[in-house]
Amino acid sequence: MTNEEKRKLITELQSQGLQLVNQDTGASGRKGGAGPSDHKAVTVDGTTVMIPVYNGVAAESPYTTVETRQGIQAFEETSKDSPSNFASLQKNGKTIASLDFPNQPKFYNLKTAEGIPYNQIALLHSHNVLATTVLQTCIRYSNRNTSCQFCAIGQSLEAGKTIAQKLPEQLAEVAAAAVELDGIEHLVMTTGTPNTTDRGAAYLAQCAQAVKARVNLPIQAQCEPPNDFVWFTKMKEAGVDSLGMHLEVIEPAVRDRIMPGKAKVSLDYYFEAFAAAVKVFGWGQVSTYILAGLGDSLETIINTCDRLIQIGVYPFVVPFVPITGTPLANHQPPSSEFMYAIYEKVGAMLNNAGMSSEDIKAGCAKCGACSALSVFENINDR
Repeated sequence: MTNEEKRKLITELQSQGLQLVNQDTGASGRKGGAGPSDHKAVTVDGTTVMIPVYNGVAAESPYTTVETRQGIQAFEETSKDSPSNFASLQKNGKTIASLDFPNQPKFYNLKTAEGIPYNQIALLHSHNVLATTVLQTCIRYSNRNTSCQFCAIGQSLEAGKTIAQKLPEQLAEVAAAAVELDGIEHLVMTTGTPNTTDRGAAYLAQCAQAVKARVNLPIQAQCEPPNDFVWFTKMKEAGVDSLGMHLEVIEPAVRDRIMPGKAKVSLDYYFEAFAAAVKVFGWGQVSTYILAGLGDSLETIINTCDRLIQIGVYPFVVPFVPITGTPLANHQPPSSEFMYAIYEKVGAMLNNAGMSSEDIKAGCAKCGACSALSVFENINDR
């Protein structure tokens, strides 16, 4: 598979989803939660990405899997990892590639002394990332007049798949086990927004400090911009290596419609926070999610990415994935053509600036699995 073919295939899979013949293949997927969801980790030509498999879009996808060895041998050498859960990928009934699925992590089999399963405290993302929502509640979520319309932070809690608050010592215990048993390489800690002016930064700092006291694991913390930028220094001193503050959407009318509560935090304030955070964490160690396909124009996304890169922030552009049970469950994801155009331009910008996801110490952008952007960074590598 050429680099160009790989870019196109991953972009199409993330926009159009995948029908799995067996949804239990490989590590269990993720339904609901605080970020992009209804995905499963899939390895395509050595790159592990998150592909929608549980929503309505995936159910209509032209991409399907066939779990047989027939026709796979020609593709097996494309994966960097040892074959584990192979399936052949078909588009409209024609076999085009092979897929591999990361194995279920070993730490999922463990429980705390209190009997809490480790996978209710933190989850495997992609194949080497540990992720957790330290506070599974948000001041905006319970009221759809203020909540982010794409968010499903409460679903996993309501389903009993997680706990409302992960204690620092619990996270440290799970992180240590995940590193030892499954080779986890970095940790992402996000949070629902609490009713405090620090926007969760204080608790994230506590959690990071506990983890770092137990295991030397790079950590990204994610929260809204706090009221006092001194929190960036406090998080850094506690052991946070990189920071995520997520714009999600950009244009004022889109912000008001898609995330009416969060839209009260102005773009100007976000950019003030970005500049302050870069001074603390370093150039390229601050990132932001941009959800493409919710109404922002191509021009707006490209121009904003350029502005972010210029101040040292990595713009992690992700295709919107409709999540079952949210107000946007039936909203169509962006076309693969729209995403490809964004990736080409932003990838070239990153390349010109010398900014790379590989250089980020920890976090979603370093993982890269929810987007195809990382495979566009070296855009001249055809």
